[in-house]
Amino acid sequence: MYREHSELSETRADDPVLAIRATIKRFEARTALDGLDLTLQAGEVFALLGPNGAGKTTTINLILGFLKPDAGSVRVCGIEAGADPVGARSHVAYIPEQVALYPDLSGLQNLRYFATLAGLVLPADASRRLLTEAGLPNEAHGRPAASYSKGMRQKVGIAVALARRARLLLLDEPTSGLDPSAAADFSVTVRRAAERGTAVLMATHDLYRVREMADRVGVLSRGRIVEEVDPKTLDHVALERLYIERHAEIAA
Repeated sequence: MYREHSELSETRADDPVLAIRATIKRFEARTALDGLDLTLQAGEVFALLGPNGAGKTTTINLILGFLKPDAGSVRVCGIEAGADPVGARSHVAYIPEQVALYPDLSGLQNLRYFATLAGLVLPADASRRLLTEAGLPNEAHGRPAASYSKGMRQKVGIAVALARRARLLLLDEPTSGLDPSAAADFSVTVRRAAERGTAVLMATHDLYRVREMADRVGVLSRGRIVEEVDPKTLDHVALERLYIERHAEIAA
């Protein structure tokens, strides 16, 4: 796999996959992140739970190096994202809410094309295995992506991440607009990626699905994590109550 090297891009095996330390980001008079702390290890799924405006998108843009923090640090596999965005992004796969594929190309062709952009030569048989592992039905591998549902497009995105051996997978509102069956299927796909050692950061406000996917949940409000819990220790009602109460406390 191709990646651009520099002195800033050296990593150690014991580095967390993601380390956000005391990070502040302001936009003129508005503080989007207010001392955010978040650490993510290999194989963990962390759900960043919060409403629109809580700071989820800003966090993702800082990780991808599209923004620089005003204070604190954002490191991906030991690489400071603001100082070396290309090095940091070489370890990251980002799947937005709406995955963009070339509509006239099949899932197989899209995967091989995006792998080529990452400097990979991916044979057809290996591509099919990755698509299957990501949960895309075999009969859909050769169909034009224009015929795919949102969930199927996301699975091609997961396959691209697997092909690139991304250390960190960023998911932005991944279950928004999915029917219950597709959302449950996507939860299984995310857990499979984590079992391979990929760290997953999921920005969402889907209270129901985080219990199935996440090892940890951070409630984000006004740019900082105000509560962190193990979602398996709470039922859906308790998780919803916690979410509402913590936001009410901050707003008061």
